[in-house]
Amino acid sequence: MAWDKQQLIADGFEPTYVDLEWYDGPRKGVALVDGVPHYYEGREYDRADEDDEYLVWPASEAAVAMERERWAVYVRYQVSDAGLQEHPGHGGVNARYDELQLLLAPHRQAPDGARRLVGEVRFDDRDDRDRFDGVDHWFRWRPTE
Repeated sequence: MAWDKQQLIADGFEPTYVDLEWYDGPRKGVALVDGVPHYYEGREYDRADEDDEYLVWPASEAAVAMERERWAVYVRYQVSDAGLQEHPGHGGVNARYDELQLLLAPHRQAPDGARRLVGEVRFDDRDDRDRFDGVDHWFRWRPTE
């Protein structure tokens, strides 16, 4: 089901800026948590219809800027007619993408003390899943029980 942006906000959902990994749903990325950018990493995905548990930790302003720049390279590829061999994730295709991947690697590692939260996911009503200003899914976070 797709939701209107205003309804998502009213229901306490926050946007996702970047997907880093997707497997039957969001596994890793950058999203707002309590209005602050955080990395998230899914834990023990079991394909159940229940909400998933994630580790979350703050993302610095610099890391978010680099993640968004890297995301823009990826989205430009997605909207192009380029073939799979030209996907920037293969390495050696886009020098800046490769550089950003290296620079961002330490930021993407969950630190000791990362919080565990349950993330409920909803999708917005826009047609384009990957876009320059983020992706189509939003999270509502709550503490683990």
